[in-house]
Amino acid sequence: MRARELGISIGLGTPGQFNAITDVPGVRVGHSTICEERNGKQVRTGVTIVQPRSGSPRMQPCFAGCHVLNGNGDATGLEWIREAGLLTTPVAITNTHSVGAVRDALINCERGQGGDAIYWCMPVVMETFDGLLNDIWGQHVGPEQVNEALALARGGVVVEGAVGGGTGMICHEFKGGIGTASRRLPADQGSWTVGALVQANHGMRRELRVDGYPVGRLLGEIESPFADSGTPGMGSIVVVIATDAPLLPHQCQRLAQRASIGIARTGGGTEDSSGDIFLAFATGNHDIPPADYARKGLPLSTTVDMVNNDHISPLFAAAAEAVEEAIINALLAGREMVSEDGRRAPSLDGQTLLGALRTLGWGKL
Repeated sequence: MRARELGISIGLGTPGQFNAITDVPGVRVGHSTICEERNGKQVRTGVTIVQPRSGSPRMQPCFAGCHVLNGNGDATGLEWIREAGLLTTPVAITNTHSVGAVRDALINCERGQGGDAIYWCMPVVMETFDGLLNDIWGQHVGPEQVNEALALARGGVVVEGAVGGGTGMICHEFKGGIGTASRRLPADQGSWTVGALVQANHGMRRELRVDGYPVGRLLGEIESPFADSGTPGMGSIVVVIATDAPLLPHQCQRLAQRASIGIARTGGGTEDSSGDIFLAFATGNHDIPPADYARKGLPLSTTVDMVNNDHISPLFAAAAEAVEEAIINALLAGREMVSEDGRRAPSLDGQTLLGALRTLGWGKL
């Protein structure tokens, strides 16, 4: 069950139709999941793809920005986003040791679409570490999984939990993975939508907060996958934020920064060993020229729109709330998984969570 199905309403904003990043028009999400045994090893991994528009990202680029809260992680393609402010590829999320393979597969897909044209692409690929539950050294994610995730990318409901890149992830010592949520602003604030998708693989149990309540302090009796070895919080979280508001690149960077607030509200963001990397893109400008230096006849300048800074705060609040709720949705969607060496990553049962919340006084306000 998702948070709102349990009666847990995070924040003050109103979700979109699907309460997902796909509430932003044109955004699509696809997963490819590997959950099998290979060469005597347990493989629990995959890749998740976020397509920013309904058409080709290269031919219909978006303004974008990024932010790093803690850099114990990696992501490809972000330097060009920092420099040019443009997202020109899909965004892929996978495990730490598969970043290169996924990047190469996306380049091959782009080559197949580009015909004989000569140009470059630098795909955005983000990662978190699934080595406790997955044979990460086997590097099992490749072109087959990338092609499948691209082919399955759809709007509407987004599957959450142990799926795609989130298959082998652990969050606050529970089973984690993919989570998503959205907020739609009222008409007097622009009627824009902000959606977030997280791959949650971070956090310590005792720090976990839900709707502001420190529930993790009451859940310590539940078995932890780090009971015998490893360090709680040794994972990472990556976040993709999308909006249909007309933001410029520096405003997208500011929006990406607000992911930090959503993570902090759930009790994360303070671990040295966590790679906390965030990307935000905005689809509100529709006529951004493609980044294709071989193309002739492009105008010298292009007119773009932007949200005035006096009216941008509701977007920041929406991003923080969407990230916060997406993390809780990722936790609630998790299903227990046991590692090859017997470590148990338990699910966060919805009724158990509600019991902890009520013990702390939730629902009495």
